[in-house]
Amino acid sequence: MGELLEFRDVTTSHDGQIGLDQFSLTIREHEHVAILGPNGSGKSTFIKTITRECYPLARNGSSVRIFGQDRWNVFDLRPLLGIVHNDLMQSYLRYPYSGREVVLSGFFSSVGIWPNHEVTAEMRERADEILEQLEIAHLAERSVNHMSTGEGRRLLIGRALVHKPKALILDEPTASLDIRATHELIETMRKLATATTIILVTHHLSDIIPEIGRVVLLRKGRVFRDGVKQEVLSEQSLSSLFGLPVSVLEKSQFYHLL
Repeated sequence: MGELLEFRDVTTSHDGQIGLDQFSLTIREHEHVAILGPNGSGKSTFIKTITRECYPLARNGSSVRIFGQDRWNVFDLRPLLGIVHNDLMQSYLRYPYSGREVVLSGFFSSVGIWPNHEVTAEMRERADEILEQLEIAHLAERSVNHMSTGEGRRLLIGRALVHKPKALILDEPTASLDIRATHELIETMRKLATATTIILVTHHLSDIIPEIGRVVLLRKGRVFRDGVKQEVLSEQSLSSLFGLPVSVLEKSQFYHLL
């Protein structure tokens, strides 16, 4: 099993603020991992460093390797990683795109389908296959302007899956969802975990599905704790992470903060 991501002594800075601070982390292929931390802990910078929106400061011994390579043409990298950003849906809401168009746009890493995009029959077939897989085929012709947040979130997952990526990176997947939509999305994540590596980035303990066995806690841009889920998600560790006393409830292999 090869390495999917390897961050070695990485420091990033944007707008004069340190995002990751001497950050080191290795995630192997087929390893489901949750990255958990409060706001400002470096979670978003972690994702932006993977997508090449942020670059590490040039320092001896510092490196970022993805699938064993430290240099990538971003267009070659995109099909290998399915990344779901919640902010992306706000871009789609500016246009009356249909659910199928949202999924198809994953082939072009674009917001929607444009006149210069050549959509093949194979692409349409794959998009419809994804819609069926995620149980949202009924959204194929519906405009995103008339969808719930949960429906839009599942479409973004579909958009990320069109290339059959080696890993799916989910950024705060249940943010702003109601109880039913959260339940449906959690069930979708569990099904996807049987075939695709899941890297979950969140500050919600309840997002961590049973299939995830490793949890990494981030604090101030550094790894605070890293290890087996049952050991890392202790009341002592989480109280230190969030800076206040917390209680942890484990039920049916899900964890909740009290």
